[in-house]
Amino acid sequence: MHSYIIGSVTLITGIYIVGYTMVYWWRDVIREGTFEGNHTLFVQYGLRYGMALFIASEIMFFFAFFWGFFASSLAPTVEIGSIWPPLGIDVFNPFEVPLLNTLILLLSGSSVTWAHHSITSNHRQEAIVSLVVTILLAGAFTSFQVFEYLDAFFNISDGIYGSTFYMATGFHGFHVIIGTTFLCVCLYRLIHCHFTKEHHFGFEAAAWYWQCGLWALVNYLNVY
Repeated sequence: MHSYIIGSVTLITGIYIVGYTMVYWWRDVIREGTFEGNHTLFVQYGLRYGMALFIASEIMFFFAFFWGFFASSLAPTVEIGSIWPPLGIDVFNPFEVPLLNTLILLLSGSSVTWAHHSITSNHRQEAIVSLVVTILLAGAFTSFQVFEYLDAFFNISDGIYGSTFYMATGFHGFHVIIGTTFLCVCLYRLIHCHFTKEHHFGFEAAAWYWQCGLWALVNYLNVY
């Protein structure tokens, strides 16, 4: 990443090792809970607390970026002309793609809640349909965000506005991609009957993570 001779090889190797560890670690967690029955009530409490703490760290992570954005926008310094957005920055219209993406994510929040209620009501086919709808909405959101980035008239190096905008919205988009992967794994497990109405924490964790993204969405809109 910093022009070392074997920098690209080191980066790719690191990403591969992290990805390998994640896949096989979570594979073992799924196997222990679904097929071996090792996830007792006490273990489930531990998993819930762990996921809750992880989501809390994500909220603090997003909060830091949006704090930087608001600190710059509410009191713009003389270095950027004491105006916000800075002169020369052609910003997006918040009532176009940003509003559409907001509606898409709100709908996805409703559909993932629908899937959760379907699982707890033992309506498996309905849960599969609603989860597919959620994943399609997530894909639509990501596609629109890519289109928005390609259509932007500024980039991350365009001062404080570009930096805060792309860091905040970029990490939100990354959060959505991770959440989509999470939901795809849940869909696979749902199709293969891994979830019951009493034992489905894997899906609950995915739903919590997805709803955490909706909290970030509120701040995502403020960036526009």
